[in-house]
Parts: sequence; C-alpha cells; structure tokens
Amino acid sequence: MRDAAVMKPHYEDTISQPLATDSLVEERISALVGRACHRQVWFLFVDSRNVQLPLIIPVSDPPIMPDTAVSQLVDNIVKAGEGMDAHSVIVVLERYAGSEFTPADRAWARALDSAFGCTELPMRAVLVSHSRGVRWFAPDDYGFD
Repeated sequence: MRDAAVMKPHYEDTISQPLATDSLVEERISALVGRACHRQVWFLFVDSRNVQLPLIIPVSDPPIMPDTAVSQLVDNIVKAGEGMDAHSVIVVLERYAGSEFTPADRAWARALDSAFGCTELPMRAVLVSHSRGVRWFAPDDYGFD
C-alpha cells in the first residue's frame, strides 16, 4: 500500500512548482510514487521550463534484467513525449527491496541511459523507489560495473 499520509500533488499544483533542482525532483517522486509496493518502471515528462507534464507512464512487471525490448520501450516513451513537447524524462525504478542499489538496478539504469542517449529526449534523472522510500540514482552510481 502506498503512503497514505503523503498527499499526492495534483497537476495544477505541479505547474506552480517547477522541478528546478534535484532535491525537488526527489521530493516530487516521493510524493507521487513513494515507497515501493511492486515492480514497475515509471516515466514522467518535464517541459523546457522544468514543469512536470500531465502524463505519467507506469510499466508493470518489467523483467528483472533489461533485455532487447528496452529500445522499443524507449522508442514508445519518446513518441509519447514528442506529443507533449517534452524536454526530458524522469525514470523511476520501483522494486520492493532495500535502499541499496542492486545489479539489476544498475543494469536497468545503464540500459535506459544508453537507449535514451540515442534519442532526442534526454533522461533528466533516475530514481529508485524501494521499501523505505525514494533514492536518487546518480550516473556515477550506475555507470560503472
């Protein structure tokens, strides 16, 4: 069950609070996704003013390790973003486990980073939703084996 005490922001509220800093991104993801309850990958879009756009795409039950379908998934996400004039995408890896990054987390972040790197839609951030909350996943944390 999601955190009942945390109020989910409405789209009208997000317009007045651009995601201008990494800490604001992390706060927003904590409010929207919160602590993990099942395996999903979330995609949120941001415009050129760092305002979160109204479309959020959750992908349920992804494979534990990314496979060749990642490039098709990213192509579909990019097409959705183009329709809204998205400037970047925020990715959330939701999995019910501890806060430590796992080899699967690193593999997913690297695969998504690589796939988005071949498109016109950059990845703004990767975060991990875990059993205790949300944690920022910096490229230095997933970029190396």
